[in-house]
Amino acid sequence: MTGVLDGFATIALVIAVGAALAHWRVLDMSVQRVLAHVAFHVGGPALMVTVMSRTDIHGMLSLNLVATVAGVAVPALAYAVAAHLIWRRGLGETVIGTFAASYVNAGNLGIPIATYVLGDAALVAPTLLLQLLILQPLGLTLLDVDRSGGGLAWRQVLRRPVTNPLTLGTLAGLILSLTDTTLPRPIAAPIALIGGLAIPAMLLAFGISLRLGPRFGGASLAELAYTAALKSLVQPLIAYAVARFALGMSGAAPLAVTVTSALPTAQNIFTHATRYQRAEALARDTILVTTIACLPITVLIAAALG
Repeated sequence: MTGVLDGFATIALVIAVGAALAHWRVLDMSVQRVLAHVAFHVGGPALMVTVMSRTDIHGMLSLNLVATVAGVAVPALAYAVAAHLIWRRGLGETVIGTFAASYVNAGNLGIPIATYVLGDAALVAPTLLLQLLILQPLGLTLLDVDRSGGGLAWRQVLRRPVTNPLTLGTLAGLILSLTDTTLPRPIAAPIALIGGLAIPAMLLAFGISLRLGPRFGGASLAELAYTAALKSLVQPLIAYAVARFALGMSGAAPLAVTVTSALPTAQNIFTHATRYQRAEALARDTILVTTIACLPITVLIAAALG
């Protein structure tokens, strides 16, 4: 459990540094956007190469992945329907809100939680596979379509996933993993070094926005509560129900899929929201609420199922 507390403390401290630097006017919103762009175009792709190249892809293809998909699909669909029928959101806002309701922090929090709560970091791999290879490319393609005003030709739409920096980094790492290829150290070391700036840049940008961006509650309180509830409560409940009752999983397996599904909304969703200028307040506030809620929820899940 120490690893869980350490993971949350690390995130909170880096965000606090960003907020403090913004408060003291060392950094401003122009810096926040630069950090977000650097994370998206440079740090993020390099991080994906490093993470995916070290991941056992074959180990991901299990019943855990099926339960994980179910846990994502239900809250994502629930938000998309409400965004269309109740809040009348456009495509870009709906994509960011759907991400906020279902896209988990599998890297920065998922790995330490899987290691110290579940005892095996590889248990977060199915979530990483689903998000990096399917959800993220699909969502970024839709955001590109929305930004272009819906005028992209189908050929352009199909090409978007493989021209996006984050997707390219993910695919490169996947190829390295599947071919069991290890990059020479003179190449791997700089990539890992550059990838190391991704998460700090995202967290610092988040902290700056907390201080100088729209105040907490800039998003509709009803929409925020709905999105946070889908992410923190509905997603893990659905994942557990499918794992335990539909798939008949037993032992530590239902615990693993439930805990990983209860992770908070990933910080890179705020990066995407900032880059595309869609639903920034909702992304930021949902990340904050779900991150605060994650620790007690994770402790309760571990106590009940562990």
